Amino acid sequence: MKSSSWLRLLIFGVCLYILWRVRSVVLLVLTAVTFVIMLNRAVRRLQKRISSRSVAVLLVTSAVLLTAGALVVIIVPPVFEQLRDLVGLSSQLIDRVQGWLIYLSDVIPGFALEDLQNLGILLNQLQAMNWEMIFGRFFTWFSNTLTIALNLLLVTVLTVMMLSNPGAYRGLFIRLFPSSRRQQVSKVLDNCEEAIADWSIGILFNMTTIAFLSMIGLWILGVPLALTNGLLAGLLAFIPNLGPFLSALPPAAIALLESPWKAIAVIVLYIGIQQVESNLLTPLVMKKRVVPLPAVALMAQIMFAIFFGFLGLLLALPLTLILQQWLKEFWVRGVLDRH
Repeated sequence: MKSSSWLRLLIFGVCLYILWRVRSVVLLVLTAVTFVIMLNRAVRRLQKRISSRSVAVLLVTSAVLLTAGALVVIIVPPVFEQLRDLVGLSSQLIDRVQGWLIYLSDVIPGFALEDLQNLGILLNQLQAMNWEMIFGRFFTWFSNTLTIALNLLLVTVLTVMMLSNPGAYRGLFIRLFPSSRRQQVSKVLDNCEEAIADWSIGILFNMTTIAFLSMIGLWILGVPLALTNGLLAGLLAFIPNLGPFLSALPPAAIALLESPWKAIAVIVLYIGIQQVESNLLTPLVMKKRVVPLPAVALMAQIMFAIFFGFLGLLLALPLTLILQQWLKEFWVRGVLDRH
């Protein structure tokens, strides 16, 4: 191998190492880029009525921030109140479950008794824990940390700055590549923008529909805070696979305190909504969109969550769509199809 090739390989390795060291900042920048792509279509449409792009950007970002703030005000306080109530009633809930286990031990076959006994031991250990102290420490840590607020502020500022003049930042990024590759890079960026924009329209439609169906279903079942839990289900629908499971926990736990059948009904409701989303909404809305295969999406969520934490899990799908476009152009077409 020539010395120039070794030098390029060394430079590439150093760049990867630097990117890995600053991966948190890179992920925040990618978050801002994703928001820019999602909002740019709305800004363009508004520009047709308002000639000034700055005014259009201000109106779109203000609407998004006001909507996000309203959702936080509506969802966060009731959810924390629910968690506090659940912590206070944890002993009652565990006692009720233990009573059901005693009843089931007289009904189920003998080979399953060992599993029930192990579950009973686990419940005794949970009952011995001081849940109020644990939750209190967690809430204090969460409320005192500034990391989330600073990250949100950084993403918001970057989004507004890039959304004001996306062409300049796009041109600057393209210039980082050799002139022989710039046309390909421009094509990939166009494909990424189209894929993310189309996906965002589909996911927003799914989130709205899931929130509406959850609110109506919980209201019919008589579960408290149906509006809050419905909005929470809609927001968590942004995270496939894991989101629906997490959104079902609060209403199911609250319903369990009232009666077992109501908790089962809540679980059945969420499973039914998930089936509607998977088999009806997603094929209908995403039929013309570029979406990764379910197994690929799940693996991407696991990998991004391991390497980048919760934010990586949140952005797993849009980042997978971006990576898919780059691999398709430079690896599949550029390497594999030529051999």
